[in-house]
Amino acid sequence: MRLLQLLWSQDRPTGRAGLSVGTIVRAGIAVARRDGVGAITMRQVAAELGVAAMSLYSHVPGKAELLELMLDAFAADVYAADEPPSARSDWRAAALFVAERNFEAAVAQPWTLDIPADRLVPGPGMTAKYETELAAFDGIGLTDVQMDHALTGLLGLASAMARHQVGLERARAASDSDDNQWWGQVGPALGRAMAERDFPLASRVGTAASVAADASADPKAALTYTAELLLDGLAAARRRL
Repeated sequence: MRLLQLLWSQDRPTGRAGLSVGTIVRAGIAVARRDGVGAITMRQVAAELGVAAMSLYSHVPGKAELLELMLDAFAADVYAADEPPSARSDWRAAALFVAERNFEAAVAQPWTLDIPADRLVPGPGMTAKYETELAAFDGIGLTDVQMDHALTGLLGLASAMARHQVGLERARAASDSDDNQWWGQVGPALGRAMAERDFPLASRVGTAASVAADASADPKAALTYTAELLLDGLAAARRRL
């Protein structure tokens, strides 16, 4: 309840040192973007602001609350630079935009993927994002529960592919070789190992996917393809209603 009040409070006073919930949240996001979520401590955020750590606690109770405030601020900005999904030509284009925009936002700020999202308290940012995204499915013949399920599935897909993309980017940054060079080293040995056992589908499909993507994994393409399949299913479900 304390976090709920903190998230939704319209009266967030600024301290004499210029501190406020907003400035603390922005500093936390700056630390997370630069050093990752693991670097977030109240002491580190205070250092980012050039103040004593104890001065933060009159505004934010602790790290757990700060992380939720940061996620809510992030959610509020997902569509800040774009027209809302509902401005697209039809519901399918709107829904696909939701998936792709969430993918792009998470890849741009990978710290958001490192915070457990099992039981977050929705703040105004998350609630506004939910409202905006539900509009892509409103009025197309789904029940309210089906709208929520469709959006949840689409966002889960976007999150999974964003994690894949971020993992690839981190691996590439830590490696001295690009994807083609890496597969040039690993591929022959893997081929010999697989030849000793019977994996015809894995060999055929894996080779085809590797050639199609020039030896590079493409989570964004997988997202678009799978999201289109999900939307095909929704379109068919609408016709049966």
